[in-house]
Amino acid sequence: MKQSRRDFVKTSTVSLALGSAFLRSTALYAKTLGLPLALQLYSVRDLLPKDFAGTLKQLGDLGYRECESAGYYNHSAAEVTQAIGSAGLKLVSAHYPMPMLRTQLDQVINFSKDVGVPTIVCSSPALKDPTRVKDLPPEQRHFAFTLDDWHWNAEQLNSIGEKVHAAGLNFGYHNHYTEFHVTDGVVPYDELVRLTDPAKVTLEMDCGWVVVGGGNPVEYLRKYSKRITMLHIKDFKPFNRDKGEEPSPVELGHGTIDYRPIFDEAAKGGNIKHVFVEQEAFTVPPMESLKIDAEYVKKLGAA
Repeated sequence: MKQSRRDFVKTSTVSLALGSAFLRSTALYAKTLGLPLALQLYSVRDLLPKDFAGTLKQLGDLGYRECESAGYYNHSAAEVTQAIGSAGLKLVSAHYPMPMLRTQLDQVINFSKDVGVPTIVCSSPALKDPTRVKDLPPEQRHFAFTLDDWHWNAEQLNSIGEKVHAAGLNFGYHNHYTEFHVTDGVVPYDELVRLTDPAKVTLEMDCGWVVVGGGNPVEYLRKYSKRITMLHIKDFKPFNRDKGEEPSPVELGHGTIDYRPIFDEAAKGGNIKHVFVEQEAFTVPPMESLKIDAEYVKKLGAA
C-alpha cells in the first residue's frame, strides 16, 4: 500500500527555546526504560523508495530493533515482511492519516495483519469540512481547526478504534502541534483525551511537537500516564516565531530539548511500550544522524 505522509507544519506558535527551557534539569536522570531502540521510518522516507531492504538492513546494523512504518512504497506484504525480518527489525506499529483511515480502513487492517503489525496509528487529524479552508495557504490551514473539528476528530477516532480493535489490533493517535493551539479557551489535545475512549484509542505523544506547541511533555506524561503508551522523540534548534523563524530539526542532544526528565517521568509511569526516534531532517548524512540519535537514547537509558 502507498500512502501520502502527513503534511507537516511550517510555522510555530511559540519560541522553542522558551517552550523547552523548563524541561532542562541537570539533577534528573532517566531511569532505565529497557525498551528496544526504535525508529519511525518516516526518517528514511527518501532512502526507502530507492533501496527498501538495504536501508532497513543499515538501520538494523545501527542497533535499531523496532520500527514504525509510514508507508510501504508499493511493496507487497511478503516483501515488507522479508525485508524487515532480514534486517533484524520488528514492525510494531504503522502510521496512516485520518482521511485514509476513514476511506480505506478495511484495506489498512488487512495489510496490517498481513505484515504482522499489531498497532495502527492515526498520524494526523483532519478538518470536518476541508473545503472550508480551500482558499487558505497550506501553512494557515493548521490553525483553522475549530472546536467542532476537534470534537469531530474525537468521534472519528472512537469509531475507527472500535473497528480496529474488533479486528484484533490496537489503535492510537499521534499529535503534531496544532493540538496545542488554544481554541475557544481549551487545549484541543486535552479535548481529544477527554472525548476518546481509553479502551479504543491509546496515545502516541510526539514530545518534540508538544514542546513546539508550547506544552510540557513531562506534565502530559504525568497527567495522562495511563493513556500515553508510545513516544516520538525529536529535537529542534532554538527559534523564535516573532522573528519569522521556523522550527528546524536537529539530531537528538544537539537542540534545545532535554529528554532526561521526559524519560524519567516515562519510566515512573511504567506504561510506555515504545519510544521512536524520528529524524525529520538531517544536518549530517542520514545514517550518521541516526547513529547520533541511537547513541543519545542509549546514553540516557531509554534503550
